[in-house]
Parts: sequence; structure tokens; C-alpha cells
Amino acid sequence: MHLHLARLTSSLPQVISLETSLNMNQPNSTPQRIKALDQSVVNKIAAGEIIVAPVNALKELIENSVDAGSTSIEIVVKDGGLKLLQITDNGHGINRDDMPILCERFTTSKLKSFDDLQSIGTYGFRGEALASISMIAHLTITTKTSDSVSAWRAVYGDGKLKPPKPGQSADPKPCAGRGGTQITVEDLFYNTPSRRRAFRSPAEEYSKILDVVGRYAVHCNGVAFSCKKHGDTDVGLATASNASLRDRIRRVHGSAVANELIDLEVADEHLGFEAKGMLSNANYHVKKTTLLLFINDRSVESGPIKKALDATYSAFLPKGGHPFVYLALKIEPSRVDVNVHPTKREVNFLREDEIIEMICEAVQDKLAAVDASRSYSLTQTLLPGAQLENQDTAPQARQDSRKKAKANNLGISPGVPGSSRTQTKKPYENNTVRVDARDQKITSMLQPVAEGSDQARLAGGDHGEYTYDDSRQWRDVGLKSLKILREKTRNEANNALSELFMNHIYVGLIDEGRRLAAVQHGVRLYLIDYAAVSYELFYQIGLSDFRNFGVIRLNPPLPLREILKIAAKEEFGDGHGGDGQGTDHSGDEEVPIDSSGACVSRVPDLEGAIKVLAHSGRPSTVESLLLDHRTMLRDYFSMEINGDGELVSLPLLLKGYMPSIGKLPSFLLRLGPNVQWDVEEDCFDTFLRELALFYVPETLPTAPQHAGVAGAAAAAGQPAANEGEIETYREDPAMVVRRKELGSMVEGVLFPAFRKRLIPTNKLLGSVTEIANLKGLYRIFERSC
Repeated sequence: MHLHLARLTSSLPQVISLETSLNMNQPNSTPQRIKALDQSVVNKIAAGEIIVAPVNALKELIENSVDAGSTSIEIVVKDGGLKLLQITDNGHGINRDDMPILCERFTTSKLKSFDDLQSIGTYGFRGEALASISMIAHLTITTKTSDSVSAWRAVYGDGKLKPPKPGQSADPKPCAGRGGTQITVEDLFYNTPSRRRAFRSPAEEYSKILDVVGRYAVHCNGVAFSCKKHGDTDVGLATASNASLRDRIRRVHGSAVANELIDLEVADEHLGFEAKGMLSNANYHVKKTTLLLFINDRSVESGPIKKALDATYSAFLPKGGHPFVYLALKIEPSRVDVNVHPTKREVNFLREDEIIEMICEAVQDKLAAVDASRSYSLTQTLLPGAQLENQDTAPQARQDSRKKAKANNLGISPGVPGSSRTQTKKPYENNTVRVDARDQKITSMLQPVAEGSDQARLAGGDHGEYTYDDSRQWRDVGLKSLKILREKTRNEANNALSELFMNHIYVGLIDEGRRLAAVQHGVRLYLIDYAAVSYELFYQIGLSDFRNFGVIRLNPPLPLREILKIAAKEEFGDGHGGDGQGTDHSGDEEVPIDSSGACVSRVPDLEGAIKVLAHSGRPSTVESLLLDHRTMLRDYFSMEINGDGELVSLPLLLKGYMPSIGKLPSFLLRLGPNVQWDVEEDCFDTFLRELALFYVPETLPTAPQHAGVAGAAAAAGQPAANEGEIETYREDPAMVVRRKELGSMVEGVLFPAFRKRLIPTNKLLGSVTEIANLKGLYRIFERSC
């Protein structure tokens, strides 16, 4: 009886605990009230986001020291920074009157209004670093300015002044000290034991600290750095203030990389950036990429830049080899958003893809220039007497190597056969993506340009018909109407389409008549109406590059009235007799695109308007409109018309892409009735849409298959077609040239521009069609088997 009672008593706490947990999981009938957190709790939560590890605290303190104009920074670390983290500099110090609010949140001398954040030029700006450190550590600050008689020392806790000992005053106290500031952080994370226990070892934290100190030691010219463990006589890292960049890299990363460095410098005023740095040549490679990246003097990380550099180096380094790169980017502060990460580890900046591409092109040019002087070192690892044994064991070594490679492919670790398997899960075949959007296709290396083509004229300069000029000085445009149009485009962006166009792989041109191309994204194959997409692209380029277009100069200038007469005659005949419907151009006339970006057969209102202008015998009405607005056309759209009524130049929207000059008469005629000339916003919108329509690739007739017809006739034993029939299958040489030229521009210019510059909008959802899915194909094959 007593035994059963004891068992029941011992199990009672478990029953009570289970009942309590069940009651907690049941929904409460009355909702809990929302209460504001205590300020101390808010501060500790914020501190945990900013100071994740000792290395984050040190990074903030180093940046404060550099902002203070220091030329010498000394760092002392104990237990990986958890027990002690001390930084001493010789900067301008802190005023004694500012010390009471020094560690309060959002107190800073570097930012006064939100607008200052758009042009911030210092490391710190939020005023949260010292406040966050004081919330989770014991903080002592000793500082002396140049005009102060003595130094001042203060102790902080929870963002406020704290007495050094119980019963003493919390006010700063005078003391002996040198010019500058010394910040001592002790017992980091003392009040958050779970965070403190998460750190593996002091040695690992110390190595992270050395990495951050090394980064700033390389970048900060004219600043001496030293870092050591508390109590050690040896310095873990030290650089001199007068050392050159190569010497600083040598001190931090060793002579092996310093001896193989080449300089890099690239800038572009249009993109508003300047890049300088040093990178390893093809003689140096390691197992992991070392990237020291600074954007506006701030040490940051960037996955896209690192991937692009690795892809660039892959053509010069052996498999598995990675480079060393130090890169300092200077970007206009107005183009950079530094306030996107709690620890300021990442930043966003405008035109990122184009800047990265320009940097990688410069890196590739530098590597290609020194690739001819690559050095190879030969080392003898065996004595001459061991030559015969080496020859005998070579086949066995190759066999072992093949076995090891086969084991790796099977996921088996080398050693005892079948002893263990790696934890890497092999993906299913129907989920495997076998291509990469970053890979360079062989067609991009072989770009044949047909002689006499538009592309050849663009590449060759002056050829008697038109010349290409892209040497323009970029000008900022602050027109309100333009900002409204740009905002409308951004608001219509579609995230799913953005992912598709940014990471697609071009497959090929499917139909020049319907203007369709195939692309792959992931395990899906899509059909793209590149006419509608390019219409949206050129419209957006018109908005973004407004008043900054390149120029296509016509040589000699073309009479405007004659071009308009040609357009009226092509659209509706000569205006005399007939049914007034004009000639049928269904074989070679392109399908117009409406304002939504969709392809339609005709635009009735526009057709009627042009019809009135053409059949009334007054194409000069359009001419007078263009002449009246020729100043605006020249200044805003790089479309120049001289005083004699001759067209001198056209805007160039995309470098390397030339619109069909055969569409010029129709383009000019459409400007008359289809542009709202009286209202600024409507004028810009309608003109840019007409310009985009002019730039859309034209339709081409289906390529003839004369070889297939002749072959089929021969195979059937029938006589071949006569000379006249064979002639009908021969394509015009000019059409052959244009077909090759268009295919090259679609693949090499248009689709890369879709990836870099297009903001896909909801209007383009109907222009993208999924035609194949790898998972679906696997299901079909499984059912058929």
C-alpha cells in the first residue's frame, strides 16, 4: 500500500506539469493586452542585433577611431574579446561636456537630419555602437582633446554614466592621459549568459578580430594598427602608418600574395563610381577567395561581386583555385543606401549589375595582359636514385587517384572502402539545374558581324550613311513629370518576372516572324515575346537616360518632307483611286504594339489619324509639328532637325543595338497624331513610347527551306524543280544579312539588357509562356514506361 502511494506521489509533478502545458496551449478566450516594453528591454534587444560578437564591437570602435582622425590605433584583447577589449587611438578626442550623453542611443556628431543620410561620408552615423556596448558590458572611456588640460574618465552602464565604485559620483573625473581616446570593454555579454555560452573558443574569436583589424589595416592609408593578446609581448598584427598598400598587404597576408599583385583602377562618370585596388595574378591561387571589399571606406560583404570575380578568375586559375582581391569602391553617396543592415555589413547601391560588369571587364583585361608572363616552378621531390621506383609506382598512384575520385563521386570518404558516406544529400534528377546564368556561352565569343550591316557601321564608325556617338556628358534631370513616370513604372514591377529575366539562360531564337525566343530558368523552359519585352525595355531606357541619349548621326541628313511622303505612300498607297485601304504589307510589315506592351494587329485610331494626314495630301502638317518642336527634340531626345527641314540625328538608346532604318518613315509620321505635344508629362510618355516602338526589332519572313524541298524531290525519284521554282526558294542576300544581324543583336545585346536594365512589369505577364517543365517531363516519361 505504501509502495503504491509512493509511486503515485512521485508521478504527481509530471501530471501537474503536463496539465499546465496543455492549459498553456489552449487558446485564451480573452485577448492579452498590448503593452509597451520597458526601455531597458528595448535597448538590450537592439544591442543584441548590433553587437553579435566581440568582433562586431571592435569593428564599430575602429570605425569611430578612424572617423576621429587617428593615425595610430592599438588594440588589446583577452579571451577573444569576451573578457577584455581595449582600443586606444590618438584622434581628436571627446569633449568633456558631451560625455554625459555619449552612450545614449541615437546621439551622434555625424548626422543632424534624415537628408544627411543620403550623403553620409563617415563610418558611423546612427549613434548606437557605444550605447549597445554599454548595455551588455562594463564600459570605461578615457579621452583627452587638444585644448583640454587633463584627460577625463567615465564609466558607463545601460547607456548612462555610472559611479566607478558604490558611493562615488558618476560624473567624469580628471585623470592623466594622452591625446585621443581609450575605450575599455570588459565582461562582454555578462548579463546575457546564453549568448556568452554560444561562443566556441576564445581562439576562434581572436582570429575573427585579427581578420577585421587586418582588413582596416590594409585599407586605411596613413593609420598604424597593432593588435595583441593581453599579457603577451608579441604583437599579433602590426602595420606602419607610412607603409604602402603593397607593404600593408605583405604585413597582413604574407609575401606570397604581395609578390603576385597587380594594380586595378576603373571609373565611370555616368555610373558615378571609381574603383581602385590590387588583385592577384594567375600565378597565385588558394583554396578560398579572399575579398577585401570597401564601399565608401566601409568594410562590407557582397555576394554578387564575389561570385562575379570568381567567375572571371575561373578562366585563368586551375580548377579549385581562388584569388586574392582588395577592392575599394567610391560611389556617389546619393546612390548608396548604407542603412540596410543592423551591423552595416551590407549596403545597396544603384546600377549594381552594370558596375560589377565594368569591374570584371577591367579585371579580365588586367589578367589577360599579364597572362603571357605566367611563371611555373618545378620542384624535385625524389632523389635521382629513386627514379625507377617512381616509374614503377606511377601507375599505382594513378589508379589510387582514380579510385579516390570515383569514391568522391559516389559520396564515399577515402580510406576503408564503404566505411562512411558523406552527409550531402544528392538532389533528384528532376530538380537538377544543369546550367548557370553566369556561364559564358561559346556564341558570345564568336560574334560574326556581316559586312555592310547596321552593326558593322556601328562598330566601324563613319561609313557614309550614319555614325555612332556615345561620348556624352551625363546630366541629372529633375523634372517632376519624369519622376512621376518613373515611379509608375516601379510601382508596376513584378517580382516573379524580375527573377526570371535576371537569372535566365538564353536558348535560341524560335521565330523571327512572331518574334519569339526561348529561355531557360531553373528547370523550366519559357517562350518570350521579345518584341513586347524590348518595347518595355526601350521605354524604360528612355525614362532612365532622358536627356542623356547617345546620338546616331545621319550622313548626309535626310529631308524630312520626303521621308514623310514615303511613309504616307507606304501606309496607304499614293492617295489616288482604289478603296483607300492602301497596299497590303502583311508579308513584311511589323505588328504594332499598344501602350500596354501587347502586340495587336492594328491601332484603329492611329490609323485613322494617319489616314487623314496622308490622304488629305498634308504630310507637311506632321513636318510643321516636328519643326515647331525641334529645339525640345534636340535637347531632350537627341533628335536634331536643322533649319532646312532635314533630319540630322536620331537618339541611340542601347549601345550595340541599331534599329531598322526602314522603320524611320513610319516612326516620323506617327509622331504627328500620336504624341500629345501640349502637356509635358503626356508628351514625354507618348514620345518615348513611339521611340520604343521604333526600336522594337522588326518582323522577318520565315526563312525558306529550299534545300529540304529539293532533297525530298530527289529522294522520291521525281525530277527536280525547274530553274524558276528553285529561284523562288532563294532568299534575298540583304535579308540573309539582316537575319544574321538580328539574331546576333537579340542574343548578344537585347537579352543581356533584359537582365541588367529591365524592370519587368505586370504588363509583360502575357508575353512569357511556360512551354516545358523538367518535373512534368519526368512524370510523362514515368507513365510511358
